[in-house]
Amino acid sequence: MPDSSLYLLILIIALAIGFAIVNGFNDAANAIAPAIGTRAVSPRDALLIAVVANMAGAATGTAVARTIGKEILVEEAITYLTVIAALAAIIVWGTLATYYGLPISLHHGFIAGLAAAGMAVVGSEAVQWNVMLWILSWVFLAPLLGFAGGFVLMVIFYWVFRKSALDKMRRIFSRSQFLTTAFMAYSHGKNDGQMPISVITMALVVFYKDTSMWDRLSLLSPDMWWIIVVSALAISFGTAIGGWRVIRTLGTKVTTMRPVHGFTAQASAAAVIEAASNIGLPVSTTHCISAAIMGVGSTRRLSAVRWGVAGNIVLAWILTFPICGGMGYLFAWLLHTIF
Repeated sequence: MPDSSLYLLILIIALAIGFAIVNGFNDAANAIAPAIGTRAVSPRDALLIAVVANMAGAATGTAVARTIGKEILVEEAITYLTVIAALAAIIVWGTLATYYGLPISLHHGFIAGLAAAGMAVVGSEAVQWNVMLWILSWVFLAPLLGFAGGFVLMVIFYWVFRKSALDKMRRIFSRSQFLTTAFMAYSHGKNDGQMPISVITMALVVFYKDTSMWDRLSLLSPDMWWIIVVSALAISFGTAIGGWRVIRTLGTKVTTMRPVHGFTAQASAAAVIEAASNIGLPVSTTHCISAAIMGVGSTRRLSAVRWGVAGNIVLAWILTFPICGGMGYLFAWLLHTIF
């Protein structure tokens, strides 16, 4: 009869795929929302771009997956049950947030759930606090950079194209949004898209007791490639079937956007995310693109941003940490008490 750890490994892989689909419902939808909201790219084309670019992002950089899987918890705190508790917490919260059309940070929600689950089992020493504080500092810095980048780049475009006809600007930036949509989706795969990859790899490391798997994590690895492919496909599937409420919130409700605004918001946010990905820093696609959209809208006038909608988004960001942390702690405590 197979060892019970095999069943737990299979369960975690299944939950990670579910997590990736929820990620597609919510986070990956952010990548294509501005392009659909400005009508520069059709929903079908945007989804196709998201599928291909997300896969490319997930395949070309796994630094963020290593940070999440190796550097948040000490080795003895990484168990099947702590991983299951963190996954359960973010899947519940991510599903609820998506139902209400709230873009949240699934990345940070999972990290909060994982840290709290580790503390429920080992105590506060379970968390590598230097890494955790580094990540938490960028919860605030990344959106500020997204907002500032969107605002400054939009002002530059207004000055450069101040004598251009509106129709000419619309044509230029409508076509250019195909590029920024791809860049945004690519950066998502390289950052947020690394979460299910990190989860499956964590479970395999525990099962095989082989930490060298982190070094072999690559699309070119003969025994690890499937983790990246399965995770990327699951995220893309989630985007295709369930992200429309979030797309409407970011694409049309925060501020009125034309192609130049969508291009600027996507370019600014993707640049921040790409830079973070290259140093293995988990940041939120949601935070970056939402803040960039607010920055772009603010260049017209502050009232051009629907601050009531923006406030709900910010509230959801803030609630993500205590809610996922609380659920992660509770689920881990219950699982370890029962088993």
